[in-house]
Amino acid sequence: MTGTERRQQLLSVARALFAEKGFDGASIEEIAHRANVSKPVVYEHFGGKEGIYAVVVDRETQALLDRMVSTLHGGHPRAMLEQAAIALLSYVEDSHDGFRILVRDSPVASSTGTFSTLLNDIASQVEHILAQQFSSRGYDDKLAALYAQALVGMVALTGQWWLDARKPKRDEVAAHLVNLAWNGLSHLEHKPKLRLN
Repeated sequence: MTGTERRQQLLSVARALFAEKGFDGASIEEIAHRANVSKPVVYEHFGGKEGIYAVVVDRETQALLDRMVSTLHGGHPRAMLEQAAIALLSYVEDSHDGFRILVRDSPVASSTGTFSTLLNDIASQVEHILAQQFSSRGYDDKLAALYAQALVGMVALTGQWWLDARKPKRDEVAAHLVNLAWNGLSHLEHKPKLRLN
């Protein structure tokens, strides 16, 4: 195995272990054992548990951020909201180990930590879009930050719940999120459907 291949193998093993046991429950010994290498091999590539964990978290953070930000360009605001909800829920569905790593050791409600930082990055993107929409509709664009945090938090907390619940299906969860965000509690549709389909 080349050095690059070994590094990828160790990252894959560590990612699965961190998802299963969290940072505190995982050990270099177990990473090495599952990868069929000695502990010094892991230390050589990453310097320790903190090093390999940092790489895993950075990769997951970037994957989720890329997926979310790529949905926030152009189109009708409701369509962007639908796309963003689907993007997050798709990440949960496709990369449940990665999402579990992000939320396990850094809960959504925390003011610091990886997942909170990631959500703030996404909220900043949403805020910019909302500010433009608010201005064009005569609303106070200074409130865009508040609404961006509310929307991102609502979707993120629902994603965290759905990680384990997995019912209803992704598109139905997204439709209900959009229904609440778009229509508000006073104008909920009885059977919301995504308009993208």
